[in-house]
Amino acid sequence: MSLDRKIAPDIKEPIDFKISLPLVQKATLKNGVDVYYLDMGTEEAVQISWMFYAGSWNEDKKSQAGATNFMLKNGTSEKSAFEINEFFEYYGAYLNRTCYTETADLTLHTLNKHVSVLLPEVSKLIMDSVFPEDELALFKQNSLQRLKVNLTKSDFVAGRLIDALIYGEEHPYGRYNNAEDYTALTREDLVQFYEKHYKQGYCAIFLAGKLPKGILEELDLHFGSLPFKNHKGYKASRIFKPTPAEQKKHWIVNDEKGVQAAIRIARPFPDRSNPDFQPALLLNTLFGGFFGSRLMANIREEKGYTYGIYSYIQNHLGETAWMVSTEAGRDVAEATIEEVYKEMKLLCEEPVDDEELLTTKNYMIGSILGDLDGAFQIMARWRNLLLNNLDEQYFYTSLQTIKTASPEYLMELANKYLKPEAFHELVVI
Repeated sequence: MSLDRKIAPDIKEPIDFKISLPLVQKATLKNGVDVYYLDMGTEEAVQISWMFYAGSWNEDKKSQAGATNFMLKNGTSEKSAFEINEFFEYYGAYLNRTCYTETADLTLHTLNKHVSVLLPEVSKLIMDSVFPEDELALFKQNSLQRLKVNLTKSDFVAGRLIDALIYGEEHPYGRYNNAEDYTALTREDLVQFYEKHYKQGYCAIFLAGKLPKGILEELDLHFGSLPFKNHKGYKASRIFKPTPAEQKKHWIVNDEKGVQAAIRIARPFPDRSNPDFQPALLLNTLFGGFFGSRLMANIREEKGYTYGIYSYIQNHLGETAWMVSTEAGRDVAEATIEEVYKEMKLLCEEPVDDEELLTTKNYMIGSILGDLDGAFQIMARWRNLLLNNLDEQYFYTSLQTIKTASPEYLMELANKYLKPEAFHELVVI
């Protein structure tokens, strides 16, 4: 049958697409640690992440968790930091360390043919790091220099302070490091944290890509006998409750000669277990979550106050916050804030029209499609679900919410959450 090129194909909106989430599979090592894996893709490459509940939530001193995670790659009893980096570079592999609030990762990207050589080395990093004093001194020196530079930037200062206003400075989500915190850090602090939260920590492994034959057996060989515990048994030993600041409005002068103002407008918001969380993501996208949003159309395109303004719901495992973030000229900072509240008011008083809502829904569906393009991205979505004790049904419910939410329902939601009096307001100039 020949193709008639005079006839245009049917146009199908993204909202009408049928999307499925590839299922993750699970294996269990001899020590009870779960391995979640996705075997898909065409490239001979794999990504392996070792996740530990070793984030800042569990630290006894500020920066203890981040420093420990960073220095896992800075020396073992057999290799120096230089030799470790040279080893991974020789095989064209990349080993990244990342520390979050609740969790911390080591993530390996490598070609399949080098997995057998690299896994024993990763095991040594996790079980045989020695935290040399000279490497710690270098880490502290670099951290202090980086902090000194960042503290001159109003945007950086605003990012630290708004979290402290929302959660409280003692809460892990609101805590931030000062120079004295890095200075006070000792090697013993790192060793103590490492022994408890890595060598005997709660662990899960996430594996994605075109998996080489026998990789699960390789993981069991090198990690199945280590004294890790299954991540599902983890329970935080410390309970922190957010303590939002009583005063809602703050103006801070960080640079007397600065011409830019960093603006943050935020309010506390429930976690993913709340039924309002999923529809709020749609409302947020409409409000300020993408380039075609209300905030962008008004404050960037029409008023010209800023190059970009966005709103988002923070990605925390516990209580979270709804945030508006931008930088604007110092002379138009107040006007920018007024326009943000004006857009909140409009969403509370007028139902969004069908065309704008369809555009927003199509954008969100398109973004989800992009997030499902490849094993690594799909595993990232699964990790988010698993760490929040959710399953694939949550994914499909979120799709249905996007597709079916009505203008009237979103206006009702806006009246519940987009009230100016509920928001903390921070301007750093």
